[in-house]
Amino acid sequence: MPEVTAPDGTTLHWEERGAGPAVLLNPYWAMHPTIFDPIEQVLIEEGFRVVRFDERGTGESDRVGPYDLATSVADLELICETAGPFASALCLVDAANRAVRIARARPELLDCVFCVGSAPFGVGGLRDSDSLLSSENVVRTYLQQLETDYRGAVRAALAGANTHLNDDEVRHRVQIQMDYIDAEAAAVRAREWAADTEAEAPGKEIGSRLSVCLSKTMGGAGAWFPSSDEMEPVIRDVFPEASIYWTQDGIVSTPREVVDSLKASLAAAAGSETYHRQR
Repeated sequence: MPEVTAPDGTTLHWEERGAGPAVLLNPYWAMHPTIFDPIEQVLIEEGFRVVRFDERGTGESDRVGPYDLATSVADLELICETAGPFASALCLVDAANRAVRIARARPELLDCVFCVGSAPFGVGGLRDSDSLLSSENVVRTYLQQLETDYRGAVRAALAGANTHLNDDEVRHRVQIQMDYIDAEAAAVRAREWAADTEAEAPGKEIGSRLSVCLSKTMGGAGAWFPSSDEMEPVIRDVFPEASIYWTQDGIVSTPREVVDSLKASLAAAAGSETYHRQR
């Protein structure tokens, strides 16, 4: 499998499938990569080259820090230099915060940023919503739990965001999640995302190269995030040039709808009705 070594000696694992314009699947702070399986298959069928990678402290990459935001952005830039250039990065949660920084600084490496279910802001950007993430006390308590009871914190997050799973399925998901990402890496990255107050600026600066895909039915992911209806006006206010696309569900349940929205976002950024640009 392909690997690249960061300047500090950390080895980062990445892999690719398909051929065509390149899309980077950009993981969030505590995700297991299998969540990308359905959408990866559709992207390949639709003629894209798809790249995944394991951040340091996860999967097949070296399990060493540091895990701060600046290091994560530098690692992402290295992946883009090695495996790119990319037509777009498909991002979940805090992955967008890192991607917009690369899209602003290195547009030749990363053209567009496509966010699913969220946008490039820290927890503070949701302070006026009814979600749990709007409460500083709730966020602080959860961050402390990540450091003192990692299993319990992972279970709470997974169960809240996947209410359709039974207890056995939740236990299984918790275990594979813990096997994939170290407790220290998860805790630090969560704190870095919560404290990130500077992602909005590069998100605004890349203008129409930023798109957000919201679900009509998913709601607020177990109350942690605002509902899509509540999220939309916030996104339109903070990122006025960004495009918003709507699907029935997310990348697991309706991957083809999400890919259609991604293609529409690329076409819009390219100033054409359909996306034909090859990389």
